[in-house]
Amino acid sequence: MSKKHVAVIMGGYSSEYDISLQSGEVVCESLDPESYVVYPIHIFEKGWNYVHPDGTKHPVDKGTFSFSDGSKTIRPDVVFNTVHGTPGEDGYLAAYFELLGIPQTSTGFYQAALSFNKRDCLTVLKGFGIQCADSFYHTKGMEINTAEIITKVGLPCFVKPNRAGSSFGVSRVTEEEQLIPAIEEAYKEDFEIIIESELAGTEVSVGAYRNKGTIEVLSPTEIVSENEFFDYEAKYLGKSEEITPARISKEETVAVQKETQRIYELLNMHGVTRTDFIIQNGIPYFIEINTTPGLSKESIIPKQAREAGMTLGAFFGILIEERLQL
Repeated sequence: MSKKHVAVIMGGYSSEYDISLQSGEVVCESLDPESYVVYPIHIFEKGWNYVHPDGTKHPVDKGTFSFSDGSKTIRPDVVFNTVHGTPGEDGYLAAYFELLGIPQTSTGFYQAALSFNKRDCLTVLKGFGIQCADSFYHTKGMEINTAEIITKVGLPCFVKPNRAGSSFGVSRVTEEEQLIPAIEEAYKEDFEIIIESELAGTEVSVGAYRNKGTIEVLSPTEIVSENEFFDYEAKYLGKSEEITPARISKEETVAVQKETQRIYELLNMHGVTRTDFIIQNGIPYFIEINTTPGLSKESIIPKQAREAGMTLGAFFGILIEERLQL
């Protein structure tokens, strides 16, 4: 059987580009060289390039997504998407590859766009009875009425960019005078923001993916942050303890895994996702779903895959084969 040519795309146009590069490097290192020929592709606003093992860069033809490997032109059989933020997690690249007819490992463009927009995703899921925190939405330029916001969501609350990841621009607010600076910080990442009531409980994150058409749900990971919440430092700089499987009851484990599968089905997801919850009084409250979750060595999904008895190479291979079979 001939080896499949896999382009691993990484980088992106957002604050998350460095995390994406780490994820992409882990995928490149882990994929089975007996089954796949791997091409790391750096996607930046200044240009898209295949980075050859010798360090040379070869530009990608965006019209065909083809590139030179130094001796011949390559058009990959499949793309492994590790671009966090825009344009990899918000649907732009998914739509691009669909138009080109090249399968890619993340979900479809509509599902990616919907889930990347926290406000719209929450609105859809609330309509199906998914439990969520109380929230308030705001767009840059609108008048800010702090009293109205606090009446709706209470204190403490979280101020978040509506479309950003890795906790960039997120603040925890405990007093009314902190609200305006937190809103200004969130607007550095997006012109839309979401302000949510704080939930008291255990934070968990749950991976899910398709394997031969069947939705598989991984063991929940418990998040214990040294900081006020699971921010950038906690996620990527070792300022948290991530415990897999989570130290929750069997009933809570079953409940959060069922809710993860239900959300995956409701949104018609493909590829690997990571869904975040706060379990409050035994009930999982949905926070957000990530359609290109971190795959760096510090990330949650690789830990859950290993907990399930899979090597990263085997797990990433499942994601590739699932897309090739569609």
